[in-house]
Amino acid sequence: MNTGSDRETNESAAESAAGSAAEEAPHVSKAPAFIKARRGLHLSWQVGVFIVGLAVIGAGIAMLVLPGPGWVAIFAGLAIWATEFAWAHLALRWTKRKVSEAAQKALDPKVRRRNIILTSVGLVIAGVLIGFYLWKYGLVLPWNLKDQ
Repeated sequence: MNTGSDRETNESAAESAAGSAAEEAPHVSKAPAFIKARRGLHLSWQVGVFIVGLAVIGAGIAMLVLPGPGWVAIFAGLAIWATEFAWAHLALRWTKRKVSEAAQKALDPKVRRRNIILTSVGLVIAGVLIGFYLWKYGLVLPWNLKDQ
């Protein structure tokens, strides 16, 4: 006899098996069918996707030191690559899993408390160093310092 809890267990097992099957499914190109039908055209499509993804990732790397959403652009470039390349799809899935784990870990009260303490200590040290510099040299930019 199949009780309600047995049915729920069977349904959750079927859902997890379906989720595992979706994760294990081979990577399929997202190119339109008429492009996939011609080998040369499909190869050109993949080269184009690679170049666009590389440009977006390159812009993201530049934005790590320049103003802009660097990490967002890097992940967007990886997502562009993941539409055509299985290795990029795997890397993107791994990255999503690690980001989710980090987000869950950041919600831990102990980790949040530690991060707040470390940030506070860092700000105090930075304030002391800035205060010392202003006391010693005044409001003078470092490259305008003469031997004082």
